[in-house]
Amino acid sequence: MTEPTHDEAHGGALGERLNWLRAAVLGANDGIVSTAGLVVGVAGATDDRSALLTAGLAGLLAGSMSMAAGEYVSVSTQRDSEKAALALEKRELRERPEAELEELAELLRRRGLSRDVAMEAAVQLTERDALKAHARVELGIDPDELTNPWHAAWASFLAFTAGALLPLLAMVLPPADRRLAVTVASVLAALALTGWSSARLGAAAPPRAVLRTVAGGALAMGVTYAAGALLGASGV
Repeated sequence: MTEPTHDEAHGGALGERLNWLRAAVLGANDGIVSTAGLVVGVAGATDDRSALLTAGLAGLLAGSMSMAAGEYVSVSTQRDSEKAALALEKRELRERPEAELEELAELLRRRGLSRDVAMEAAVQLTERDALKAHARVELGIDPDELTNPWHAAWASFLAFTAGALLPLLAMVLPPADRRLAVTVASVLAALALTGWSSARLGAAAPPRAVLRTVAGGALAMGVTYAAGALLGASGV
């Protein structure tokens, strides 16, 4: 059973990396859309660079902190659930080891092994590390690779910040008569890239994902610009 365990570890590690990459792409996409909508909305009301910079920075900080806090809470809850499940499994292994061995053999049999081979594999896995065997086969958890809430929080913070910087800089750096066009063009290009990346990571069709992300970003900027223009025209 050495080879299957080795392959499973590599498969799990690959899946974990893909999940982190997908989360980073989606975090950057959120940063792009939310900050672009904010600065474009403000641009509809005023062309003052200081106001645009202030609004953009406030949106960047608020969004990145919100993403980080939300991810920390979410992953902490997941980690607590994983720890509780492992603690329960550890107690069951201590109180009724024979029943747990039979359970592990049955789970392996359901994966396609014959009854005799499944029992032999269950015995060997139990002798090696009973808790790890049950965690992986029964719970789908790797006890050595529990989710880390701080890693998730920092990843979300950095991904959102990286995405938010693009529309912010595109709005405040160019001359006043070009900043809106530069911002819209750069945001749509960046959204096309994040849509393509998320589709590739998820093994989906890139054209449809690109269309969704670009259309969503364009709609967000259009709505916020119209709202800002109306407020600016009314003197609010």
